[in-house]
Amino acid sequence: MNEVFLFLKRWGLVVSMLTGASAYLLLASIDALEGARPLANDVVQVAQPTLLFLMLLLTFLKVKPSDLHLRRWQMGGLALQGSFWVLGALALACIPMSYTWRLGMEGFLLCMICPTATAAAVITGKLGGNQGSLTMYIILANLMASLLIPAMIPLIYQNSDITFWATFAKIVLKIFPLLFLPFVCAILMRRLTPVLARMLTSIPNAAFYLWMIALSMAIAVSVKNMHHSLNAGHGFLPQVAIAGGSLLACLIQFTSGRWMGKHLGKCTEDEVISATQGLGQKNTIFSIWCGYSFMDPLSSIAGGFYSIWHNVYNSYQLAKRQQSK
Repeated sequence: MNEVFLFLKRWGLVVSMLTGASAYLLLASIDALEGARPLANDVVQVAQPTLLFLMLLLTFLKVKPSDLHLRRWQMGGLALQGSFWVLGALALACIPMSYTWRLGMEGFLLCMICPTATAAAVITGKLGGNQGSLTMYIILANLMASLLIPAMIPLIYQNSDITFWATFAKIVLKIFPLLFLPFVCAILMRRLTPVLARMLTSIPNAAFYLWMIALSMAIAVSVKNMHHSLNAGHGFLPQVAIAGGSLLACLIQFTSGRWMGKHLGKCTEDEVISATQGLGQKNTIFSIWCGYSFMDPLSSIAGGFYSIWHNVYNSYQLAKRQQSK
């Protein structure tokens, strides 16, 4: 049993990705399971936000408001993400591009402006990072995304009826309940039910195992979107462009995050880890929804590709850390 838990600590993210992809492919390919597909979709729609809420609640129970400090690397990360998004949006609005190149650019920009994943605090804690600094960046990145995405979307799609306030309202309703409700609940639990709060935080690796389940669902949804885009006749070339754009965004942000953690502010290992995860790990569920809601729907699969890239890298980091122990 101990060997199973050790294996999951090292390669749990890879197991989750393979499980999610396999589950969808089996459900989609076996005709006898056709009746179960709507039920599976309903379960994912309810379970995903529930799991994310629980993960954030467990994280916020460990992170007090006094732990949320501003860091120089956070400002650098916001500047990097915001500048790429604004300049990229101007390029899409002003420079003629082929459909394939435009899709690749949209996928790249979605992955750059997408806020930090709520699960980043879980992985940061496992790697030995500063969860307080990371949580602060999650809040800041979500605030920036809620402002800059509505500001640029009408410029990118000038012929559409999309407005700043309509886009802003949709994003706020998507982001803030799931981000701030667990924060408020954690504060109330620490004050009103401290025994329950201590009991929940004492469960070993609870948030990590919840993330494994949520990740398998996220990958299943990503594979579903990729599969549907192929069936719709879009072909491989647009998907290759989107995959390349998401991979480039992943490399830029993980590399930049590590550099900022080392050179902007305190050069401590926990801050380096927090900066790397803060910039590199993304809320890919949000990017899929954002692409489908406001941009070319095919660009939404960039979030699925990015989820693969950053979780493969995090799996390597977790395995390396566990081996060093």
